[in-house]
Amino acid sequence: MLALVEEEGRGGAYNKMEKEFNSKLRIQSNSSSSKNINNNDSQRSKNFAFRAPQENFSIQDFELGKIHGVGSYSKVVRAKKKDTGIVYALKIMDKEFIRKENKTGYVKLERIVLDQLDHPGVVRLFFTFQDTFSLYMALESCEGGELFDQITRKGRLSEDEARFYAAEVVDALEYINSMGLIHRDIKPENLLLTEDGHIKIADFGSAKPMQDCKITVLSNATSDSDDEACTFVGTAAYVPPEVLNSSPATFGIDLWALGCTLYQMLSGTSPFKDASEWLIFQRIIARDIRFPNYFSAEARDLVDKLLDMDPSRRPGAGPDGYASLKSHPFFKGIDWTNLRAGTPPKLALEPGVLSSGGKDQDSSWNPLHFGDGSLQTSDGNSAAASAFQAGSITRLASIDSYDSKWQQLLEPGESVLMISMVKKVQKLTSKKVQLILTNKPKLIYVDPAKLVVKGNIIWSDNPDDLSIHVTSPSNFKICTPKKVMSFEDPKQRALQWKKAIEALQNR
Repeated sequence: MLALVEEEGRGGAYNKMEKEFNSKLRIQSNSSSSKNINNNDSQRSKNFAFRAPQENFSIQDFELGKIHGVGSYSKVVRAKKKDTGIVYALKIMDKEFIRKENKTGYVKLERIVLDQLDHPGVVRLFFTFQDTFSLYMALESCEGGELFDQITRKGRLSEDEARFYAAEVVDALEYINSMGLIHRDIKPENLLLTEDGHIKIADFGSAKPMQDCKITVLSNATSDSDDEACTFVGTAAYVPPEVLNSSPATFGIDLWALGCTLYQMLSGTSPFKDASEWLIFQRIIARDIRFPNYFSAEARDLVDKLLDMDPSRRPGAGPDGYASLKSHPFFKGIDWTNLRAGTPPKLALEPGVLSSGGKDQDSSWNPLHFGDGSLQTSDGNSAAASAFQAGSITRLASIDSYDSKWQQLLEPGESVLMISMVKKVQKLTSKKVQLILTNKPKLIYVDPAKLVVKGNIIWSDNPDDLSIHVTSPSNFKICTPKKVMSFEDPKQRALQWKKAIEALQNR
């Protein structure tokens, strides 16, 4: 079991969780109908054994490649085991942040849930390990990237492409919900693609076990303190109205998110997109949906029904279960019994990247701030970095909002390389700030009205201590070992910010 952040000596927390788990199994096997556990479920609990072991590996046992994704307390990195050559998606989680932000229950729940789910449409957990600073989950590597990337690269998907992906999501969601779990964060970023293009649902940190859940869950591995109400988790643009109204949680949460995701596949944008999370929530509550005229009648009807304000009326939530969803005319021609035998849509590659059979085109990523020991940095960072000299930053830096008033924030001889009015995005709010990059180098964000520096992002030439992750043309995250800050550039210059900062690091 993944030993989580309790300081009880090496292996102490592991033993504690194992004892709690065994105790939980005994309680379940002796309980009667209060939880509606039948004899087969009790026998399954008695015979349960963890599929994904906790290993005694260290980070030095892996060759680390590009960063797949960045969260509030974790990074997912492509990692190849040196002795076997097997490639994993290694989720690296910061113990100190988890403890400080009280995220222990989320991490434990994800580990336990992934260990017990077994479906071709769900990303697999192979093993876990830890060191002084970090927790590690070795997950199935999905070399096709995120569905979000395919939507972004193609602009929008054809109806045939959207039908294929939506059918595979439906198939996996039917399994997840049948196990008594609500995923609660279905969105294109959490729908990963295998190298040949099949869907895998990932990121179960927000999952909610229902009362009749078939997953064995420890009492201290839970994401909510409230068993009934829809606690706010997930992503604003995909949150259903019942969550905003604190109504009881149901499987309809995932069906609403499926409707939002299908709309985004077909249109290129989420149905309730707006300038702020507050405005998004207002559109959700008002059910302000605007359908493009190129949606087919079948696609529009399915999205419209999935986005029903009443969760019990959404296809898949009624007494017929997912049968009513699968029989919708939009899915005409789908062979549900041989779904994974179908030919996936052709993947659109990242611009400028040649197909390499899953091998990274990037330089390797060495997280020096993770692990117990030090790692050697690789020579020759990347051709792109060397071609992108610091002197060229000014050519890509957008300084249309620059004027002399910002000079008072600079030291003598210091000059602005890039500046933008951006939104600093937090969980439920966003605030406009002036983000400024200088040649010192210095990276700060400023209150534009008061001309007061609100934050100084600690500079480092080491990309392991300062990195930029672009999530959309407008959105990017600036990541340091202690903090992840999210920004939104309304003029869609997220990639320019990434290039400017990385070029300055490689000057």
